[in-house]
Amino acid sequence: MRRVRLLFLGAGLAVASIGRAQTPVAASAPAPLTAPAAGFRAEYVAEVDTVGTKLVQLAEAMPADKYGWRPGPGVRSVGEVYMHVVAGSSMLPTFLGASPMEGITRESEKTVTDKAKIVAYLKESIGNVRAIALKISDADLEKKVKIFGGQEVTERQVLVRILNHMHEHLGQSIAYARMNGVAPPWSKSD
Repeated sequence: MRRVRLLFLGAGLAVASIGRAQTPVAASAPAPLTAPAAGFRAEYVAEVDTVGTKLVQLAEAMPADKYGWRPGPGVRSVGEVYMHVVAGSSMLPTFLGASPMEGITRESEKTVTDKAKIVAYLKESIGNVRAIALKISDADLEKKVKIFGGQEVTERQVLVRILNHMHEHLGQSIAYARMNGVAPPWSKSD
């Protein structure tokens, strides 16, 4: 598992560095190059790596012809769920000073339908939510920010919401995959 995390960490950093030009966070101090060794931010990065790896593995395992499948009328399709994760991972970090991901809007969920593009955006978005923890300080975690209509929360709460959102839609994606006969890659027995 540690090897998978390290591989994903490297991939996430590579995607973040070679992805679209963006300024992830307006920080006053230079960003550390690696995740902190301990504390909440280190735990957050480890969780982003874990859930992010699973989201990407499942997105890659789903056949392209299933990306338009939905369990019923008015419910997000497979591709829309992944793009919803991307949109959330673009928008939520803006409450912490990050710029939104280039090319991602509320409409992206409906307009981006190509599997390869969705997987690429998903990888980029995981790098985006990972990078935010590398840009803020432990002291910043206690700072209050306003979100969604003026609700005041700590920056730590924003990071927790990012993780909750990713996990919620990983669960949804697992259900969609199983309904289409696709076993999550990490759950297959050797």
